[in-house]
Amino acid sequence: MKQYLLSVHVVEGEPAMSDEETEVVFAETGRINDEMRAAGVWVFGGGLVSSESATVVRIENGSTTMSDGPFAETKEHLAGFWVLRCADLDQALAWAEKCAAACGPIEVRPFDDLSQA
Repeated sequence: MKQYLLSVHVVEGEPAMSDEETEVVFAETGRINDEMRAAGVWVFGGGLVSSESATVVRIENGSTTMSDGPFAETKEHLAGFWVLRCADLDQALAWAEKCAAACGPIEVRPFDDLSQA
């Protein structure tokens, strides 16, 4: 079975969800997490703190620099992710559809075969 990354994206500047909307998203995401575990596809998953909390570490010409903020200057940021073990891309996309209904846009990417050795 191949492993897939399903990543959740948020767009900077979009209106914040209300407390009630947030509760619904968390409840639905929790339900999907339980469903993934029951189906045996769950490997790992988690949410991320906002991109403002990021620190980027770079090494250039032997010197290490650290800077605040996300690596890429973009309005769309990674908000969370799942790693799933799926039979094929179609199965990963079916899970992504459920996740997108719960919490917004989902990007699906297979892991490189070399990373599964």
